[in-house]
Amino acid sequence: MAEEEHHFEGAGGSEASATYPMQCSALRKNGYVVIKDRPCKIVEMSTSKTGKHGHAKVHLVGLDIFTGKKYEDISPSTHNMDVPNVSRNEYELLNIDDDGFCSFLLPDGGTKDGIKVDDEDLRNQMQNAFNDDKTLNVTVITAMNKEGVTQYKEAN
Repeated sequence: MAEEEHHFEGAGGSEASATYPMQCSALRKNGYVVIKDRPCKIVEMSTSKTGKHGHAKVHLVGLDIFTGKKYEDISPSTHNMDVPNVSRNEYELLNIDDDGFCSFLLPDGGTKDGIKVDDEDLRNQMQNAFNDDKTLNVTVITAMNKEGVTQYKEAN
């Protein structure tokens, strides 16, 4: 028999899935969940008792990890919800332009470009500190194939 070659189309690479399922009752405050297709940090959570014929319901309130916008959802406790794979990385800031796009120095000496600081206050603070010739370490959070700057601190 001849050897068969298999080619798989799709996301490819070594990237893991953007989300994974978790039973609603297993979610916890300060954890992450996808609400209305947005990755959110759970800030409030309450469970109602079961009804005469129904399931216990879980009421979730989450803040979008990129925009800070508040989202709410109610789901039966036995159902699965998507949980985003969230990663945090810290990079040294090389440049920030007037539109808020950043360039970072990677640990291997390469650069990473094109991540925008959406929060206007954070962008202004970063630009002012950068213009004062301060070395900044910036926290970049990644979830669901999106990246965003969440905070910064001055390097020692």
